[in-house]
Amino acid sequence: MNKLLSVKLSDGYLMPVLGLGTYTPNKVSKSTIKEAIQRAIDIGYRHIDSAFLYQNEEAIGSAIRKKIADGSVKRDDVFYTSKLWSTFCRPELVQVGLERSLKSLQLSYVDLYLIHFPVPLKPGEEVFPKDSQGKLIFDAVNLCSTWEAMEKCKDAGLVKSIGVSNFNRRQLERILNMPGLRHKPVCNQVECHPYLNQSKLLEFCKSRDIVMVAYAALGSKTDKEWVNKDNPVLLEDTVLNGIAEKHGRTPAQVALRYQVQRGLSVLAKSFNEKRMQENFQVFDFQLTPEDMKTLQGLNRNIRYFEDSWFSPHPNYPFSDNE
Repeated sequence: MNKLLSVKLSDGYLMPVLGLGTYTPNKVSKSTIKEAIQRAIDIGYRHIDSAFLYQNEEAIGSAIRKKIADGSVKRDDVFYTSKLWSTFCRPELVQVGLERSLKSLQLSYVDLYLIHFPVPLKPGEEVFPKDSQGKLIFDAVNLCSTWEAMEKCKDAGLVKSIGVSNFNRRQLERILNMPGLRHKPVCNQVECHPYLNQSKLLEFCKSRDIVMVAYAALGSKTDKEWVNKDNPVLLEDTVLNGIAEKHGRTPAQVALRYQVQRGLSVLAKSFNEKRMQENFQVFDFQLTPEDMKTLQGLNRNIRYFEDSWFSPHPNYPFSDNE
């Protein structure tokens, strides 16, 4: 793995700074996903991010195994992230959830395994269990006991590194201050872009040697069912476009470079070959301190992913500003 384009995690493993996000609506065919992952590996992506929730791990595993079989990469060249879904938060279900992903992938381990969201849901086959009123059915689980089960998965060699996603500062502190903590979270994957720069949370993560990983780093299309329709489109922002023009780059490249220079790892989601190639080209130019300051000034605390159907639960993470 290229050390120059990687960040060292607190447990000693290397994670590529730039990753490919893979969430797609269900209407996208498995063969399209498989082709996109193979293409990404050909372009140079070595960090692939998915989750049980995305229901695409079979296609992704197949693509990774094909690229290993044809000699393009070795297994340890590819950094693969999966996530524990909320219906598997009970400690006795954590390894079950992980093994479901491993079985779909047909891989013997994942490089990084994250608690996807800090709100536990009722266990079962329904990904979003709902009552007769259509409201989510939550579960009562102490996230520290979920974390202990994550630690056991690392000890068993089923995962190399463990972390969290969508956790606020308070929730991270709860894990970090656990009595008998053996493996701290190596990262916190959160929505982060110039309209939601998460500077306080980033500062906290850096102080605890936790890498922040940005998803929705290019904003998000408002045609997704759970994305706030009233939000402005980040990549159409005139300031962002002005900086891109100055550097002869795309707005997406600038939005990704902004995160790299702030010390984040960043996920770029596109299955379009031209954009996948463009998004990968963020290591051969530099934003000036003035550019960074200008981009920092775009922060409006705009969330594209509010996940508000989780909000009745006390663990809902976005009520706190940190």
